[in-house]
Amino acid sequence: MSYPMIDSTLSLLAHGYAWLPDLRRRSRTGGPVRARLMGRRAVVLHGPQAVEFFYDEQHVRREGALPGPVLDTLFGRGAVHTLDGAAHRARKAMFVSLLMSAEGVAALVERVESRWRSAVEDSRGREAVLFDEAATVLAEAVCDWVGLPVPEDAAREIAEDCVAMVDGFATAGPRHWKARRARERQEQALARTIADVRAGVPHLGGRDGAFTLPGPHRTVLEAVADHREADGGMPGPRTAAVELLNIIRPTVAVAWFAAFAAHALHRNPALRERLRADDGAYARAFAHEVRRFYPFVPFLAGLAAGDLDFSGQPIPEGTLVLLDVYGHHHDPVLFERPYRFEPERFLGREPGSAGLIAQGGGDPRTGHRCPGEDVAVAVLTALSAALGRLDRSPVPGQDLTIPLNRMPTRPRSGFVLGPAG
Repeated sequence: MSYPMIDSTLSLLAHGYAWLPDLRRRSRTGGPVRARLMGRRAVVLHGPQAVEFFYDEQHVRREGALPGPVLDTLFGRGAVHTLDGAAHRARKAMFVSLLMSAEGVAALVERVESRWRSAVEDSRGREAVLFDEAATVLAEAVCDWVGLPVPEDAAREIAEDCVAMVDGFATAGPRHWKARRARERQEQALARTIADVRAGVPHLGGRDGAFTLPGPHRTVLEAVADHREADGGMPGPRTAAVELLNIIRPTVAVAWFAAFAAHALHRNPALRERLRADDGAYARAFAHEVRRFYPFVPFLAGLAAGDLDFSGQPIPEGTLVLLDVYGHHHDPVLFERPYRFEPERFLGREPGSAGLIAQGGGDPRTGHRCPGEDVAVAVLTALSAALGRLDRSPVPGQDLTIPLNRMPTRPRSGFVLGPAG
């Protein structure tokens, strides 16, 4: 099977999340689909076997896979997402130790819940954009948690910059350049903080205080600043800042899921009572279904590590390998009634490593699955429960449609809530 001559980059930008599922439908092969993207030959993989294949480092490597515009907005130059082999394992071990402890996750959730209660109370006499409120709450909470000494107005600026980084990574024009400026600003500021920590300058957390780590480092900030690479050396302050931001930014990005959770409750008001009467299990199932049902990551990308074969189709070394995330989550073979929002599908069971891949597939401790998935699920579970109890409704007349040609997408209006009744 030959690769097409026509590049699909403009089609991707025009069709967004629908691009890969449409490409697969048109191919009618049921197997890998050939394409060209950003001037590279590409192959689209789909399904549980594809997830296992994609997350095997013998098959797919990350170094050189992400284009510069994505690194300069979303992930940062030198980020863990760009590493392979021993370098990746050493850097990944730092994230695993910081983001996958039950105590650490619980401490962050407590800070989010506390900040959310304060934000709801403070906004009762006015209209509030749920997405913006959630992003600020998450930025304040995670900055406290890591031990980053920032006043509340600075946390709001961090929230705005983190939102800009995510909002502009998959587009051209003003959103993209805003994202670049936001990343440059935050990397510079955090690099100065990292240098201060290494020089022994004392630092304190915010209102709720930093999460205290076991072992030699008191805070997440100190642990990132003192991290040693596979060769025993320290990454430069800028690279350490990139990785600190790769803890803060994804936490703030849970605001997208919070807006989707509110949208799901608006469309399915009966679920609000289920959340109000819940002991925690339903809220977690609800959070999983939000991550499955709503579009966030359209696909994931890597490069073929050698001349490969998948389902009898050859994949030459260096080919761009795309894993269809949105199509995976809406495949009727994998999820019954995939276009219906049904939290019950996850009630009493956790999704498998190749089932729900909103934060990637495989083993988060050793592979490229996001080690912050536990944080995202726990925080979204808490916010979903809080939204179920919220006594406020969307302002009438809003456009709450979710355009699939915009990446990343969200309700057009931002989901404006009226004053409390």
